[in-house]
Amino acid sequence: MRLRSFLASALLVLAGCSDDPPDPFIEEDAGGPPIWEITSEAGEVEGWLFGTVHALPAGTAWRSAKLEETLQNAELLVVEVASLEDQAELSRIFTRLALDEGGSSPLAARIDPALRVMYREVLIKSGTSADQLDPLETWAAALTLAQLAQTAETEAGVDKALLRQFGAQDVTELEGARAQLSIFDGLPESEQRDLLNAVLRDANNPDDTLKELVAAWQAGDLDLLSDLATAGLLEDPELYEALLAKRNRDWAARIEPLLARQDQPFIAVGAAHMLGDDGLPTLLRERGFTISRIQ
Repeated sequence: MRLRSFLASALLVLAGCSDDPPDPFIEEDAGGPPIWEITSEAGEVEGWLFGTVHALPAGTAWRSAKLEETLQNAELLVVEVASLEDQAELSRIFTRLALDEGGSSPLAARIDPALRVMYREVLIKSGTSADQLDPLETWAAALTLAQLAQTAETEAGVDKALLRQFGAQDVTELEGARAQLSIFDGLPESEQRDLLNAVLRDANNPDDTLKELVAAWQAGDLDLLSDLATAGLLEDPELYEALLAKRNRDWAARIEPLLARQDQPFIAVGAAHMLGDDGLPTLLRERGFTISRIQ
């Protein structure tokens, strides 16, 4: 029961919870997070793409006049996971997948020896014991450590704010919590350990990394955002394919019929999914849509 309570608490951080005041607007001359307009071969507006940051420091400005205008025109919100407010369900899914029912070796034994000192430091700073993490599958321990390494000032990000703005009947999801976590759960153990080690390598300065990424996102600097978003764990080719490229291909296949409907969808997923040759703008262009950046 103590372990399950710990996992439920970890999921509250993973999904994010915030009672902050409304998100402040970004300065007009500051660029703004990139928005792409999707038009058909006939030139009709079919929808929009928007790259999000899942967790932001409280008070981060990201809304703009262009974004609000676009949201007013959108009739459907499309996100990765629609149930971010359902903490109980998220906790049940995570706990069911995260626990290694067959038994596992101590997590420290699954970590690169050079990173074990960092692992101990994260445990000490977060007030977490190794006994709480040892029963977890490696991927689940990695995600939990990533959250434990962050400071408490990082709150829920753009996805939850947008979900609150749309009614439940006007939201659809590309993946869902179970399918998303199952991607991690399905990784080979070797790749799960690569994920774990990458998380620990980034644990030295998670907030500095987040601030740099958020600044590039706010400014709409796609080149810098691409460099930052695809560093760390996404430098591993197998993790890049499983966690980003393959998911983008699957999403593009799901998005195409959504664009054929009368509803104009506002598609908001993690900013890394919008970048480069494997990004959604490129994949939708390949499917015959015109993708134009409007912010």
